[in-house]
Amino acid sequence: MAGMLQPGVLTLAATPIGNPLDASVRLMRALADADLIAAEDTRRLQRLLRDLDVKAGAKIISCHEHNEVERIPWLLEALAAGQKVLLVTDAGMPVVSDPGYRAVQAAVAAGRRVEVIPGPSAVLTALAVSGLAPDRFSFEGFVPRGPGQRESLFAQLREARRTLVFFESPRRTASALAAMRDGFGPARPAVLARELTKTHEEVVRGTLAELAKRAATTEVLGEIAIVVAGADAVAADPAELAAEVVRRAEAGERLKDAAKEVARGHSGISARDLYEMARTQRG
Repeated sequence: MAGMLQPGVLTLAATPIGNPLDASVRLMRALADADLIAAEDTRRLQRLLRDLDVKAGAKIISCHEHNEVERIPWLLEALAAGQKVLLVTDAGMPVVSDPGYRAVQAAVAAGRRVEVIPGPSAVLTALAVSGLAPDRFSFEGFVPRGPGQRESLFAQLREARRTLVFFESPRRTASALAAMRDGFGPARPAVLARELTKTHEEVVRGTLAELAKRAATTEVLGEIAIVVAGADAVAADPAELAAEVVRRAEAGERLKDAAKEVARGHSGISARDLYEMARTQRG
């Protein structure tokens, strides 16, 4: 098991998001090989070590969102001394909605090498299981707590054509889904993924209206990810699209050009069909 980590290199390692059997061989060897392990929660790390039957001889320190800046000098000192430094969080990939970003910045600024041991990711797991378009997506982090902040964010994202992945607290899931319903529209396809890879994993698919209604009447527990389809996933009314073409033409745009632009923003209907429909509407 020796020789997995490089002296003087900061290594970030993804940990299981629920099922310890998802731990990679590289992670297990790195845990055993490290001289210093910076963990988001040292108790959870100890539980993971027991689950994996790994004996770590490393010094273990906490490194979470409230003390990451204070821990950076410790990490840099260990790297300068040629130690094998491993950084892990409670679940998934460090830095992605977890501590580690500031540590990576500091290590890079100090000229230290940074490596990653890839592995489980709640973002990618939720996207993959959702059944929504994976070709373009973005991780939007935790939904803002304030109603005004939520409304502003969803207004900005309403026309985004990429799939959106959010994290949310179970206590705020019902209000978040209601705000998404109002912000993105009730017919927008979405998926509520709960306790991914764990014993009580649950994946619920439907429209935002359906998911919001369900969350309002059913207690939501566990780790939550919400995946929302992009704007082009909602089937638009062809007649409404043709009316938009007519409005653009009446504003001075060539009818064919207007049909092309409107069709570009919506799948399932051609510019030619919109052009013909718009001509009919104009009489």
